[in-house]
Amino acid sequence: MLIPFAAVVLVGLAVLWPGGAPAHERTGVGFDRQTQQATVTEVVEVSCADAGASGVPPTGDTSTAEGSSAVQQAEGTCKKATIRVDTGKDEGRTFTEIVQPDQSRQLHEGQEVVVAYEPSAPKDLQYSVADVNRRVPMAVLAGIFALAVVAVGRLRGVMALVALAISFLVLNFFMLPAILQGSNPLVVAVVGSSAIMLIALYLCHGLSARTSVAVLGTLVSLLLIGVLGSLFIDWAALTGNTDDNTGLIHGLYPEIDMSGLLLAGIIIGSLGVLDDVTVTQTSAVWELHEANPSMGWRGLYRAGIRIGRDHIASVVNTLVLAYAGAALPLLLLFSIAQSSVGTVANSELVAEEIVRTLVGSIGLVASVPVTTALAALVVSADRPGSRAPVTEPQAPARGGRGRRRKR
Repeated sequence: MLIPFAAVVLVGLAVLWPGGAPAHERTGVGFDRQTQQATVTEVVEVSCADAGASGVPPTGDTSTAEGSSAVQQAEGTCKKATIRVDTGKDEGRTFTEIVQPDQSRQLHEGQEVVVAYEPSAPKDLQYSVADVNRRVPMAVLAGIFALAVVAVGRLRGVMALVALAISFLVLNFFMLPAILQGSNPLVVAVVGSSAIMLIALYLCHGLSARTSVAVLGTLVSLLLIGVLGSLFIDWAALTGNTDDNTGLIHGLYPEIDMSGLLLAGIIIGSLGVLDDVTVTQTSAVWELHEANPSMGWRGLYRAGIRIGRDHIASVVNTLVLAYAGAALPLLLLFSIAQSSVGTVANSELVAEEIVRTLVGSIGLVASVPVTTALAALVVSADRPGSRAPVTEPQAPARGGRGRRRKR
């Protein structure tokens, strides 16, 4: 079953493989900006009024948040930062930026930053600070993660890191460019996720019947998630175009099916958790068989499903909390607005997350009985009679005469 499936995945990769992301003219909006690395060389305190950063409340009302901010700017002390561009054709060029006292991001001398470049702006306004350079702390954190995985997992940990790198390469060099070139996002997600699944599972867990059962269980569950996701995205009239980032993508590449992109995201997001569930369930059934080789497939299924019920409870809760944590700022906004639960759930922004969570959770729940049944059927074919009998060494008789022990 898996050999034809793997062949289809390889053909899909060959047919859909892109030549790279299609080029476009930069809009200068959001992430679609030219950026360079820079360093803050000097920071001095200046009066906001002298720096021209003070504002006047548009309505004259200082009780509002906007009016209060304007008053604070007028009476407060701002910072004048000098920034040096470190990369690009303008390397060594400096510019100044005024940092107001109520800004969340404050600059300090020696800080590395990312600056946005707008060539069509006046020369003294072409550069502006876009963000802080976080490469060093992110690299250190990634190194700590890799060391922890290798220290605990040893060879399996190394293989897991290799599989993670391959997954990133497939996502970055196949799936994303293929979607941008106009290929169906659902087809690209299915082919790319299948390739990641085959590579990651066999690389981490070896080429064995146990791993193959986990692959089959994952495949069946992904198909269920794809069908349910397509049905409910269409039924709930979800467009997939709900924020500035998706709006920018749709504006740059209007031929991309945004609802298909939403479904592709559901499939990719569910894959990682599905791997964990299917591998765990398969390993549990195999260990049960090792402990009692005479147990039939029904007994193995009943014992394995009892383990799976505990797994279901923890995994579903984990998935829901993960999505809730990612959408926490949005939930806070709805709480501030004192919107009802029905109003919040009906908005497309939240409805997308609800469909994503519930469809993924249904696939996870279904993967437990499916994988357990497959594992029980496969491993129960290994009957005790098919193995060579194991003979235990007999203890030598003492004094030439054996003596029976009472049992």
